[in-house]
Amino acid sequence: MDRATFACSTAFFRDYNSSSQGAFCLPGGHVDFIEKVESFTYSDFFRDYLIPNHPCIFSAKFTEDWGSRRNWVTWDGKPNFDHLLQKFGEAVVPVANCDVKEYNSNPKEQIPFKEYIKYWKEYIKNDYCSSRGCLYLKDWHLSRAFPEQDVYTTPVYFSSDWLNEYWDAVAVDDYRFVYMGPKGSWTPFHADVFRSYSWSANICGRKKWLLYPAGQEEYLKDRHGNLPFDVTAPSLQDRSVYPRYNQSQPPVEIVQEAGEIVFIPSGWHHQVYNLEDTISINHNWVNGCNVAVMWCFLQDELAAVQREINEWKDPMDDWHLQCQLIMKSCTGIDYKEFYNFLKVIAENRISVLENGLDDEASAKNAPKAAISTLGMLHAVFDLKRTVKVLTSLSANEDFKKLDLTSLSPPPEALLHHLKAAIDTALL
Repeated sequence: MDRATFACSTAFFRDYNSSSQGAFCLPGGHVDFIEKVESFTYSDFFRDYLIPNHPCIFSAKFTEDWGSRRNWVTWDGKPNFDHLLQKFGEAVVPVANCDVKEYNSNPKEQIPFKEYIKYWKEYIKNDYCSSRGCLYLKDWHLSRAFPEQDVYTTPVYFSSDWLNEYWDAVAVDDYRFVYMGPKGSWTPFHADVFRSYSWSANICGRKKWLLYPAGQEEYLKDRHGNLPFDVTAPSLQDRSVYPRYNQSQPPVEIVQEAGEIVFIPSGWHHQVYNLEDTISINHNWVNGCNVAVMWCFLQDELAAVQREINEWKDPMDDWHLQCQLIMKSCTGIDYKEFYNFLKVIAENRISVLENGLDDEASAKNAPKAAISTLGMLHAVFDLKRTVKVLTSLSANEDFKKLDLTSLSPPPEALLHHLKAAIDTALL
C-alpha cells in the first residue's frame, strides 16, 4: 500500500459526525482553489471537501488533457460550432427557454442539435437577442448517446459515484450531462437531484455561481413554504411575502473560468449564470459520504406527498402505494428502488472483497475499476455507510407497509451478508 492510499484508508475510519452535512458558514465566503494536480490526492478531497461538505474549485490543469477541451473550442476560446455539428449534428437535444417561467423552472422542448446551433449563431449575430427567447441546451445525456466520443475522463475525486453506477447497472438512466448556452442563459434556484453532490467543468466560457449552504434555503422560502425562482429578484425584500429573508446569509459567489471544475456540496441550493457563450460537463453523484442525506431527502419527499393526499387516506385501500407512486413520478425513485440501489452498490463491493480484483476484470467493469483505484478499505467504508442507511430503511414504517416479497434478497438477509463481509474484511 502506497503512502497516498494509506492516508486515504486511514481517513475512512475516522468517526465523522453526520451533522457535518448541515448548514455552516464559510469564513468570508471563501472557496478553496485547487491549483496543482500532482499535489492534491483523493484523500485530500475526501477529508477536506466530501466529508465536511465544502465547495471547492479545481484549476484548468485538471481538464487540460480532455478531448472536448482540445476539439470543442476555437483558438480564441469560443465554442467550435463546426466541430460540434460534424460530430453531433443529427442528435436531438433538450432545450430550455430561460425567458419563460413554468412553475419553478423553464419550459423545455426537444429539437435537433443542428437547429440549436443555427439558433445560437443567429442569437450571437443579433446581439444576443431573439424572438424565440434565450434558449439553453440542458441535461443532454451526450455520454450515453455517444459513448465512443473522446469527450472527457471523470477525475478520480468524483469516481465513487453510486448514482451512475446503479443506473448504468439497470440500464435505465444516468446523471451525466452536457450543458451549452449563450451569454445570458441561466439556471433558476435549485438543489440537485436527491440532494446529490455535483461537479461542473467548463469546457469553454465562464459561469457565475450563487451558492447557499445546506439549510440556508429555509430563510428564502415565502410564507407558503415555496422557494424563490430567482434569488436576485427584488420581491425577496418584501417581508410580507418572504418573512425570513433578512435572516439569510449572503450567497457564496464563484466565477468559474474556462477549464475549471466547481464542486457543489450535497444539499447546497444554487443559481447559475453563463457570463459568456459556455459549454460545460456536469455530473450528479451520491456515495457513502452523503447517502444518508439522500435517504433523509426521500423521507421528506414522501412526507410531503402524504400531506398532500392525506384526505384520501381512509377511502383509498392502496393509499401507501399511491404515495410511493407519486413520489417516484416527482423524484425518479421510490423506497423499493432505493433498496435495490443500496443492494447493487453493496453487492458490487462484497464481490470485490470476496473475490478480489484482477486487471482484466477491472478493465471490463467500471465500478470494480473505481473500487480498485480507491482501494479495498474504501469498499469497506462504503459497506459500513450502506449498513447504516439500510438498517434505517428496514425499520421505516412506510417501507414495512409495502409488499417486500419481490425484494431479493430480503432486507434482513442482505444486512446480514453486508455485516459478515465487513467483519471478514477487517480480520
